Amino acid sequence: MTELRRDQLRTVVLPDRATMAQAAATHAAERLRSILAGQERARVIFAAAASQAEMLGALALERGIDWSRVEAFHLDEYVGLPKGDPRSFGRWLEDHIWASVGPGRVELIDGGNPDAARESRRYGALLDAGGIDLGLIGIGENGHLAFNDPHVADFDDPETMKPVEIDDTSRHQQVRDGAFRAFEDVPRLALTVTMSALLRSRALSVVVPGAQKAEAVRRTLDGPIETACPASALRRHPDAVLFVDEAAFSLVPA
Repeated sequence: MTELRRDQLRTVVLPDRATMAQAAATHAAERLRSILAGQERARVIFAAAASQAEMLGALALERGIDWSRVEAFHLDEYVGLPKGDPRSFGRWLEDHIWASVGPGRVELIDGGNPDAARESRRYGALLDAGGIDLGLIGIGENGHLAFNDPHVADFDDPETMKPVEIDDTSRHQQVRDGAFRAFEDVPRLALTVTMSALLRSRALSVVVPGAQKAEAVRRTLDGPIETACPASALRRHPDAVLFVDEAAFSLVPA
């Protein structure tokens, strides 16, 4: 294991995907126990992506977390996919973590709401009501956080959640991740928690495996802090940890 720091962002490099996932799960569990030791509820927001699956599986096995006191939210959802749709992010999270641990409260984004702007306001108000204690997130191949692709990312966004058009890089990634059979099947629109809201999370744990993410990790750590690579803003967060495997870290200069 190697650790380094870029600005305020601590990065932990593990040899492979499995050890990275376990280290990130251990870290997330420790943070959850600490939060629940100091307050009645822990508000946690989850990313739904193949890159998070092993970490979430390991987190579900951690002991000493009172999940009945956890309030669970998710980062984004496709417009046009209602609650429960097998392709939705809410369903993915139910299958990969929530059904196993039973959070005391789960709030789903309704991608099937025909008024996307209204749904964004509704869910944004839920997030604003108490903020986020811990974000369990990843980084996209184009450097996005949630569906804040470079063309819509705004570090000072006045909104908490908004409808966005998904860029082609992110849509192709959904196919490579196995979420959809073909590029044409991937929805063009999503509802996403904004960059400003995500960066207000009191703590962030970021899990990024695989060589396909290496350029995004390089830009996150060593490129300019700019919306061309939205994840670069993590270097300004006062309590964020980035977990990567050696493949994802392979383009970062020694």
